[in-house]
Amino acid sequence: MSVRSFNQGDEDMKLIEEILKLKDEKNAIILAHNYQLPEIQDIADFLGDSLELARKAVDVDADVIVFAGVDFMAETAKILNPTKKVLLPARRATCVMANMLKVKHILEAKEKYPDAPVVLYVNTTAETKAYADVTVTSANAAKIVEKLDADTIIFGPDNNLAYYVAKRTGKKIIPIPEGGHCYVHTKFNVEDVERARKLHPNAKLMVHPECNPEVQERADLIVSTGGMVRNACQHDEWVVFTEKEMVYRLQKLYPDKKFYPAKEEAFCIGMKSITLKHIYESLRDEKYEIKVPKKIAEKAKKAIERMLEMSK
Repeated sequence: MSVRSFNQGDEDMKLIEEILKLKDEKNAIILAHNYQLPEIQDIADFLGDSLELARKAVDVDADVIVFAGVDFMAETAKILNPTKKVLLPARRATCVMANMLKVKHILEAKEKYPDAPVVLYVNTTAETKAYADVTVTSANAAKIVEKLDADTIIFGPDNNLAYYVAKRTGKKIIPIPEGGHCYVHTKFNVEDVERARKLHPNAKLMVHPECNPEVQERADLIVSTGGMVRNACQHDEWVVFTEKEMVYRLQKLYPDKKFYPAKEEAFCIGMKSITLKHIYESLRDEKYEIKVPKKIAEKAKKAIERMLEMSK
C-alpha cells in the first residue's frame, strides 16, 4: 500500500504513520467506500462499493474492522462478523436515505401486498433489514429481483433504483417510502447531462441508478460504483454522475483515461464526515463501536446472506 499517493502534508503523514502502527498492534483492517476522501481511500486495505464491501466483510481476517463509510455499512459488517469489533470513526457518518425508511413503511406495504417479498437496498438500517426477505445493492438489485419467484415486489428505500429495477425486470415494483431518495444523486438533472455533452463531446456518461429517471434515460452506461470501476476500461473519456470522489478512484485506477465529475457539489456529507484524524482516534480509542441487538442481527443476517448467495 502506498501511503503517499495523495498529496498529504506533514501532519497527515504523521497521522498515517500512527494509523499504520495501530493497525499492526491491534490486528485491524480499514474498509472504505468509494466515496471517501482521497486520503482515506489511499490508506484503506480494501476499497469498494456496498456489495464488494459486504463480501469482503465476510472474509476479513482481523480482530478489528474500521469502517470508513456510513453507519448502515458498518452495521452490515457487524452483522456478518458478530465476534469482531467494528468501529465507525465518526458518529455523524450516516445515510439520509437509509434513515428515510421506517419499519412502519414495510408493515403498511405488507398489509396491501401480503404475498410480495420485501427487497431492501443495503442502504437501510439494521432494524429494517430484519424485515427483509433479501437485501440488494445497486450492483445486483435487478439480478436478484429477476430471480425471485414473484411478480410484485416491495422495494425500499430508493425510488430511483426501484425505477431502474422495474424497467429491467418488467415486474411490478412497490417503492417504499414515497419519495425515498439519495440527495446526492437527485442533484443531477437533464441540464447537467446536456452541459456534460457540450463540455466533453468525446466523453461517455456513466450514471449511478440512484439518479433520477430522466438522467438514467440519457446515460451511456448505468452502473453501481463497482460497475464504474469494471467498465471504465471500455472508453477513454467519461463524465461521472455520482458522488464526486468516485472520480479520484477511477483516475487512480486508469491514469491514462480522463474522468470528469458531473457536478463538483455532488458530495455526501455523511461520507465526508470521516477524516484521517477520525481514523486515528477510532483506532487509538476503539471508538465508535457498532452494536446490533442479537434478534435484529440474526434476522437481518439471513437477508444479507441470501443476497450474497444469490449474487454469486
